[in-house]
Amino acid sequence: MNIKPKYKGIFYIILSAFCFAFMNAFVRLAGDIPSIQKCFFRNFVAVFFALGILLKKHEGFHIENGCFVPLLFRAIFGTLGIVCNFYAIDHLVLSDASMLNKMSPFFVIIFSYIILKEKLSFFQGMAVITAFIGSLFIIKPSFSNMALIPSVIGFAGGMCAGLAYCLVRMLGNKGQNGSFIVFFFSTFSCLVTLPYLILNYHPMTFAQILSLLGAGLAASGGQFSITAAYFHSPAREISVYDYSQIIFAAMLGFIMFDQIPDVYSIIGYVIICTTAIVMFVKNNAIHSN
Repeated sequence: MNIKPKYKGIFYIILSAFCFAFMNAFVRLAGDIPSIQKCFFRNFVAVFFALGILLKKHEGFHIENGCFVPLLFRAIFGTLGIVCNFYAIDHLVLSDASMLNKMSPFFVIIFSYIILKEKLSFFQGMAVITAFIGSLFIIKPSFSNMALIPSVIGFAGGMCAGLAYCLVRMLGNKGQNGSFIVFFFSTFSCLVTLPYLILNYHPMTFAQILSLLGAGLAASGGQFSITAAYFHSPAREISVYDYSQIIFAAMLGFIMFDQIPDVYSIIGYVIICTTAIVMFVKNNAIHSN
C-alpha cells in the first residue's frame, strides 16, 4: 500500500509525542538528580539504539558533503534543549514543561525562514507572536513567581529544540541518513556531558536507574520518530500534531504525580494550541490551492 508522505509524517510525529511524554514522565520519576546527569543516561541508551539500527541496516557512518557543520550544530542545540527541558520537568508541572518545550514548532518556522530561506508570511509571523503571548501565561513573569527561572529555562529549551529540528530538516534535504543523525547527536551529547558526570556524579538507586533507562528508551523512540516525521513532510503540514504531547503529558502528570495545571497555564495551552491549529488549517488551505 502506497502511503502519502504527509500521512507518514503525521503518524511519526504523533508517535514521537507519545514517546516524549513518557520520556518526560520517566525523567520526573527519576527524582533529585542533576539535569546533566539525566541527559547523559538518556542519550547513552539512544547511542546503542541508533548504533544497532545502523549496523542492522548496514547504513554505515558516512557524512554527506556539507553536512558536518549542520550535524554539529544540531547536536549542540539539541543537547542544550534537552538539559533545559529536563530542568523544567524537575521544577514545573509536567504539562507546563511539555508545553514550553512545544514552542519548538514555532521556532522551527522562524529558523526555517532564517536558515533555510523558507517563506514566512505575515500570518505565520502573527501566529508566532500569539504563541509567544500564550507562553507568557505559562511562564507568568513576575518576581513573586518562584517558578519563573525554570519556566524561562523551559522556554529556552523549546527555542533550542526548534533550531535543532530546523537543522534536521536541512540535513534531510541534503540526503543525510536519519539514523546517523540520531547516532551523531546522542554520541555528542554523551561526550560533552561525561566530564560533568565524572566530576560530579550523584549516586542513584536501582529505581532511579530503571527510570532513566526508561527515559532513554522512550527518547530513542521519540527521536527516531521526530526525525522520520520531518524527513517525510515539511513543518507546515505536520507540526500541529506535535501538540498531542500536551494531552499525553497532562494525563501522565495527573495519574503519576497528581499534578493539575493552574488556570493561567490552561489559558496559555489554549492560546498556543489554537494558534497552532489555525496556522495548520490556513497553511494547508493555501498549499491545496
